[in-house]
Amino acid sequence: MKIIYQDKEVGMISDIKKVIDMFKDNIRLSPKHIIACRCNNEIKSLDYEINEGDTIELLDITSKDGRMVYIRGILYIMAMAFNKLYPEAKVIVNFQLTNSMFCEVENMEITDEVIEKVKSKMQEIIDNDLPIIKKIIPRKEAEDFYDKEKNIRGILQLSKKEKEEITLYFCEDYYNYFYGVMPISTGFVDIFDLKKYKTGFIVRYPSAENTTEIGPFKETKKLHATLKEYDDINSLMRVKTIFHVNNEIEKDGGKNLILTSEALLEKKIAEISDMISKREGLKMVLIAGPSSSGKTTFAKRLGIQLKVNGLKPVTIGTDNYFVERPETPRDENGDYDFETIDALDLKLFNEHLTRLINGERVEVPVFDFKVGTKRYDGTNFLSLADDEILVIEGIHCLNDRLTSAIPKENKFKIYISDLTVLNIDYFNRISTTDTRLIRRIVRDYNYRGYSALDTLSRWASVNNGENKNIFPYQEEANVMFNSSLVYELAVLSKYAIPLLKEIGKDKKEYSEAKRLISFLKYFKPIEDESAIPNNSVLREFIGGSVFDY
Repeated sequence: MKIIYQDKEVGMISDIKKVIDMFKDNIRLSPKHIIACRCNNEIKSLDYEINEGDTIELLDITSKDGRMVYIRGILYIMAMAFNKLYPEAKVIVNFQLTNSMFCEVENMEITDEVIEKVKSKMQEIIDNDLPIIKKIIPRKEAEDFYDKEKNIRGILQLSKKEKEEITLYFCEDYYNYFYGVMPISTGFVDIFDLKKYKTGFIVRYPSAENTTEIGPFKETKKLHATLKEYDDINSLMRVKTIFHVNNEIEKDGGKNLILTSEALLEKKIAEISDMISKREGLKMVLIAGPSSSGKTTFAKRLGIQLKVNGLKPVTIGTDNYFVERPETPRDENGDYDFETIDALDLKLFNEHLTRLINGERVEVPVFDFKVGTKRYDGTNFLSLADDEILVIEGIHCLNDRLTSAIPKENKFKIYISDLTVLNIDYFNRISTTDTRLIRRIVRDYNYRGYSALDTLSRWASVNNGENKNIFPYQEEANVMFNSSLVYELAVLSKYAIPLLKEIGKDKKEYSEAKRLISFLKYFKPIEDESAIPNNSVLREFIGGSVFDY
């Protein structure tokens, strides 16, 4: 029976039952915003009543789970402020940008005056430190409640026929539902900013690295434009939320949704191919993106479109250009760091690229990973004809250091990611990272022999590598490609849920598995997959692809 904070034991359980009462001063004074706890591998609020034998880990906003609670809290307060000032406003939480959430209001113009009023009301709500109370309502009572209220906040819960109780979070007379643990009062989310942005506004919050203030806003214009484009497309297709997706599946098993989504992706790939073909002097295409973005399928489909335009793709990988093992950098733990760009022989790679685009023939080395050295066997030669173009895929492809010797006009950079714009409902978005994670769980099980537990345990390390090597360079891309398919979670859910259910309560990853299962269950599954093309990005994860991987 103990309390843990940042891997250190900070106290034993006493007669006081609630976590907040036991560590009230510590929690309130913490600069890192202790905001929730993990009890026996389940995320709980600070109002959790401790039982005999419990182990409690306090969570601040430097942790993934604590940060999610903080974001839910500030979005709840934003929605509450709008409701008090502009009760008819239809607020939509669209997608995440740099330490902020981009939102829009469907039925009113966002002006500087509106922003200032809402910001002031949010601060008032926070200063009053109002309790956020979780209420569990029996299903019949909830149905009567919604029939009387004529409001849809949290109503998606009723779509689960087996759900006998509905949960709502009340703060004074305002209610809403956010999917996951909430702060116990408004005073716990006291650092924020509200700013007019593009067609809406952004709700800003502290970064995990600097929890005491709102840092400078790093604008990601290309990312925002790509997300907004797909959000607008979803609006035109009338599939903004899970409710809309389920309605489409109810009509024809999801066939129309699948065909429309796949046609959209094919059209975008063709457009990118046209852009490349029209650029004079292009010698190489560089493709980068985070894990489970569908890079391999995209590269193969792009290659086909390039051939249609008279260009023959020639691939060259970076895996054979690692430095010799004694020269490999080490990470903070003293282990070899194969993910850093300095683990590559950049001098040799650039020399070979330069010779190739100048029409010369080069012998590509073969890297022996067991020995940690390059070898040349006299058979691996490569050259580039006038109608051929290099296609390079790798985590560092957007970093100019990888191809520093190649003039800018000879390069075309593509950033690819599964940029999810589908929402659970108007206030609860589906994380892009979550969608990639679910893709990876299914693929790892199908093709790599890993369990869902294995994938979840490695995911933080994967994200850290992406944060260092990919995301800082995404705005360097000439074009961004969104591999998201609006129907994909309705397919992936039936594969992922059984795998996630195998993770026991004794595992630290149990809370994450439980969270993912909870929102995946809202999707009506697409049982008949025959409409999914055999060249679909989704086939890379569920199987049945025409491509070899």
